[in-house]
Amino acid sequence: MKLLKVLAAASTLALAAWPGLSPALAQAPSTLRIGLQEDPDMLDPHKARTFVGRIVFMGLCDRLLDITPELKLVPRLATSWEFSADGLTLTMKLRTEAKFHDGEAFNAEAAKANLERAMTLPESLRKSELASVDKVEAPDPATLVLKLKRPDATLLAQLTDRAGMMLAPKSLSGDVTARPICSGPYKFVERVQNDRIVLEKFKEHWEADKYNFDRIIYRSIPDTTVRLANLRSGELDMLERLAPTDVKSAKADASLKVTSIANLGYQGITINTNNGDAAKQPMGQDKRVRQAFSLAIDRKVLSQVVFEGLYEPMNQPFNPGNFYVSGDFPVPARDVAKARALLKEAGQPKVTAELFVTNNPVDTQIGQVIQAMAQEAGIDVQLRATEFASQLRDQQQGKFQMSRIGWSGRIDPDGNIHPFVTTGGGQNDGKYSNPEVDRLLNQARTVYDPAERKKLYDAAQKILNDELPIIYLYNQTVFFALRKNIDGFVINPDGLIRLAGLKRS
Repeated sequence: MKLLKVLAAASTLALAAWPGLSPALAQAPSTLRIGLQEDPDMLDPHKARTFVGRIVFMGLCDRLLDITPELKLVPRLATSWEFSADGLTLTMKLRTEAKFHDGEAFNAEAAKANLERAMTLPESLRKSELASVDKVEAPDPATLVLKLKRPDATLLAQLTDRAGMMLAPKSLSGDVTARPICSGPYKFVERVQNDRIVLEKFKEHWEADKYNFDRIIYRSIPDTTVRLANLRSGELDMLERLAPTDVKSAKADASLKVTSIANLGYQGITINTNNGDAAKQPMGQDKRVRQAFSLAIDRKVLSQVVFEGLYEPMNQPFNPGNFYVSGDFPVPARDVAKARALLKEAGQPKVTAELFVTNNPVDTQIGQVIQAMAQEAGIDVQLRATEFASQLRDQQQGKFQMSRIGWSGRIDPDGNIHPFVTTGGGQNDGKYSNPEVDRLLNQARTVYDPAERKKLYDAAQKILNDELPIIYLYNQTVFFALRKNIDGFVINPDGLIRLAGLKRS
């Protein structure tokens, strides 16, 4: 009997090491491997800005609130919430059974420390999201009170994302990015830059019974073809942002399943209008050149050529069908003659501008199509490609003229526009500044009635459609591809992967 056990063990080892054996057979069934399109930036929710980073945070860091697929607010670390009659005090009741990965209890003092860090840390990108908060109080362990400077219709939506994510208080004085300690269902194990991030199940999580995998591995694979090949071979269990050109073949693959949803954000081109020396060129300094560039782009053809017609053309920061989309600004038809006339009027019949793109096949093709279209109008677009984290870093530092960039979107309209175009906005990389836009968008934050808010956004868009600090191109339908044996995935318009309920059948 002992000999049989030894032979069985040897046989298992041999199979696991056998060249060409499907990795799906060799891997532990309790490990979920997820393919990401880019490598996340820093794993600190107060400093981070990448979409793929938000996917990782979904497993790593709990938030005060979350959203449903129907975009309704639901409890997470906060179990209930209420505004005062004047809208200047938000009181939240907190979950008492939650813990951080270092074993410390989550409570109001911990939440207070996190919010204050997000509001005051010099490098925090959450400052503008929490700009309405005057002070944070913790009257007892289960009660969090936010005193506001002014009513804020956006605040609850902000707390569903990175502004509402909780880090262990003892970790805040150290290097959070090296080893983030949160309170989510999975805890940090390791990160290999541009390769993988590994998490393991936090067995003391207050909702641990809803998480079926012992380990999550996020793999950064920018090449869409390689990412899909890894899924087909079993090296991955699921991937986010399946390329539209691969949708048909993935749907025809009996070993896979594909699901999709239109996301909440936009994809476009951010122009450097005022951030350092790189802004001192015709595209950055003259709105007529930007108008000409926008008119040179055929958004419908761009979608057909690059995305099989599966992405909806757009020219506003709000996704198609959104209540806040303005009927006053339809997607413009391509008009090369008018583009040339605008360049002539600007005294710039020939313009050269550099466009930053991410070095993956899809973004490279987008750049090439835009380059060809712009050339016909007299605009020579020079493409510059690099990996995504470097692109974001250079944007923030003003080392760009134009950047092909997108935003995954937020449930409140403020999250799609205010940080990008207001003076001092946390993600206003082009340093665009217009006092009237600031006034309108700041006022919109204080208005709760959707119809009245829409009037303010419409007025701001009238200016932004003229000055074009951002040229919006299309809305991205988010396609997920999974191995057939992965069940329980619930798709959400924010495009994030929630791990609760996921299991292998």
